[in-house]
Amino acid sequence: MKKAPVPSTESKTPAKKRTRKENLEELFSVFNTKDSVLITIDPDPDAIGSALALKRLLWHKVQSVTVGMIRPMRRLNNITMVRLLNLPLVILDKNQLQPFDKVAVVDGQPTHNEFFRHFNYDVVIDHHPLEDGKIDAPFVDIRPEYGSTATMLTEYLREAKIKPSKSLSTTLLYGIKTDTRNFERHTIVDDIAAFRYLFPLANRNVLRKIEISDLTLGDLKFFQEAVEHKQIIKDRIFAHLGEVPSSDILVLIAEFFLKIHDISWSVISGIYEGALIVVIRNGGAGKDAGKIVRQALGDIGCAGGHQSMARAELPLNKLKKELPEVSPSSIEQFLIKALSP
Repeated sequence: MKKAPVPSTESKTPAKKRTRKENLEELFSVFNTKDSVLITIDPDPDAIGSALALKRLLWHKVQSVTVGMIRPMRRLNNITMVRLLNLPLVILDKNQLQPFDKVAVVDGQPTHNEFFRHFNYDVVIDHHPLEDGKIDAPFVDIRPEYGSTATMLTEYLREAKIKPSKSLSTTLLYGIKTDTRNFERHTIVDDIAAFRYLFPLANRNVLRKIEISDLTLGDLKFFQEAVEHKQIIKDRIFAHLGEVPSSDILVLIAEFFLKIHDISWSVISGIYEGALIVVIRNGGAGKDAGKIVRQALGDIGCAGGHQSMARAELPLNKLKKELPEVSPSSIEQFLIKALSP
């Protein structure tokens, strides 16, 4: 899309060693008033809220900002949020990518998805662990100690003395709630501080409507299939669902199975858009899910995450090189062997 940016050595300074003021100044220094900017996201609540916050930060500082989703939204909560709050998002087509002067990614890194590899990023802001040791971009802010990227962007807004609108506050608040699972998993005091700041600014009635919009009747068959095909290895439960209409259903089932007594890990997989999607959830104690999935599956596709939540996307054409045949039974056994304790 454009020439690769020349990395700034200053931007490689770990974010935790910079003050919030320095972070904000460095971020703004990447852009100029004539820039057209694209913010790419894999659309979950944390990414959506973070992208819209970055767009608000760049208001009047650049010519235009587009928030582009690399895939359509399927999860009802997210669709309800976008509809009720009238959020300005577009779906990107990798075959028809228009040129932009600057490109940013939030709540993700260039290696997290094959679609992201189409871009030379100028800005990377994320709370997932750094996977490749370094990211060559003029501005990089990676804080794996944070529970959500929305927390980070809330701090940027506060440092810029920008009071977020009711709509933006609601979106950011929902992003923090979902990525910390209402503060039940990886959370630091900064996440709680951001929540406390946003709570009185948000539309809590809309937030409630978003949170209860979770399932359709059609989704129940996938829960039934997961229950019927589950395999339990020690404290881990595995279920492969075959073709699924959205990877979001895998997340819902993975979190549902984690509620079972004596189950510490859930590993749910399915085929979606030519790839095997593997979603992992655990109770947050013990082994690091992100590290394990990256070591086990990272050579086949994109894989990574946090201690308590992880994900892998393995293209079927690459998976065929690892398996004698790509069938439900062979996939089940492959994942059990790769991810069993």
